[in-house]
Amino acid sequence: MKKRYAGAVLLIGVLGSVTAQDAHFTQFYSAPTYLSPAFAGTSAGTRFALQYRDQWPSIPGAFVTYNFAADHYISELNSGIGIIATHDRAGTGALRYTNIAVQYAYEVQLKRKVFLRPALQFAFVDHAVDYSRLLFGDQLARGGDVSTFENYQGRNAKYTDISGGLLYFTPKVWLGVGVHHLNKPNQTLLLREAIVPIKISVHGGKRFTMKSPVIKKHPTSIIAAFNYRAQGKYDQLDLGGYFERDPIFAGLWFRGIPLLKAYEAGYQNNDAIALVIGTKVNDWRFGYSYDITISRLAANSGGAHEITMVYELANSRKRKSMAKRRVIPCAKF
Repeated sequence: MKKRYAGAVLLIGVLGSVTAQDAHFTQFYSAPTYLSPAFAGTSAGTRFALQYRDQWPSIPGAFVTYNFAADHYISELNSGIGIIATHDRAGTGALRYTNIAVQYAYEVQLKRKVFLRPALQFAFVDHAVDYSRLLFGDQLARGGDVSTFENYQGRNAKYTDISGGLLYFTPKVWLGVGVHHLNKPNQTLLLREAIVPIKISVHGGKRFTMKSPVIKKHPTSIIAAFNYRAQGKYDQLDLGGYFERDPIFAGLWFRGIPLLKAYEAGYQNNDAIALVIGTKVNDWRFGYSYDITISRLAANSGGAHEITMVYELANSRKRKSMAKRRVIPCAKF
């Protein structure tokens, strides 16, 4: 009971004074359109992606996030289109966030196998709190009766959200930027002002293809990559790489900015080391990752679990044709 009461007080304090940061994924290349709308239509055919993330499961009031994305490339228009839906729940599920967005990217061929993709995203967001899931102090005092805090009900924050992106890629290198919340929407739940800060993501990497007679039958690559993101006064860097040998893949990531940045004395910018593993089965890809927390929450957080499923609908002839003309070198997981 005390934990629920403390959680309710903490939640009200958060609603009144703090603007939240966006949810993040360890396997961000499994649903790259969440990273930036410029990735819409970068698959060989129609792509469907589903992600589930459970962050800090050992801590009461942890975060659970779901993400669904679908995108398609229209070769006749040199355009990629996509739709993405994200749902995030915090604590007992009282605080929830739902985002549904449409995306458009136009592909410009600068020269042979060199492409540039500017993109836009328009989203509708529903941000709300369910007071029925909270237990307040006056309820405890009266043995669980209806809380007088019901008179302090907030409101659902419904708003539009505009984002953009730009992606440059060749058969071996890619570099992109995503800028979210360009219109700085107000997400307050208590009839005050709570502006969503602009989020900037800079991502890129390089694919190294290994060649030898032994591995010719099973293409093998090592991919080095990074993703830097900043929102408000906070920023982090994901740095790592993947090993891909059809049909399996594995990855190792570090999240943080060690030595270079500390927000306060004694608080280093170290978050987690992430392990990624998965496999490809026909047109399906399945991935699992576990974040090993290395911050001060390490002893109590339980890390983070993430599961992804991706289905790519395209016949073999179309895959080969697309691979010859426009190769997207970033990891698929």
